Amino acid sequence: MRFLADENFEPQFVESLRDEGHEVLFLDEYRAGVSDEEILEFAVEQNAVVITNDKDFGELIFRHGFESRGVVFLRLYDLPLSERIRIVIEAIRSHEAVLKTSFTVISEDNVRVRKSL
Repeated sequence: MRFLADENFEPQFVESLRDEGHEVLFLDEYRAGVSDEEILEFAVEQNAVVITNDKDFGELIFRHGFESRGVVFLRLYDLPLSERIRIVIEAIRSHEAVLKTSFTVISEDNVRVRKSL
């Protein structure tokens, strides 16, 4: 699957997704410092699911009608990096079929999927 990782991720997180066989465009490597709106537009151009720690993407999609190819929002606060990576990889494996058409929230003990397209 193709992801666009927001710039608020550690490089090790991005590498772990790549090691799982995913293509990950990392904003730090492409377009650091752009607005959330520009991130969504770039993700649509690249046919990529946005993966982020920023809750503002939900408002852009559901309230303002921005187009997306899916968003994965992580609510994994205060967990060690290795645990966050494990939880996200398991969630992606379990929900990969719906990620491109949904706003998915991954928390420590739950995955919520809301159809966005």
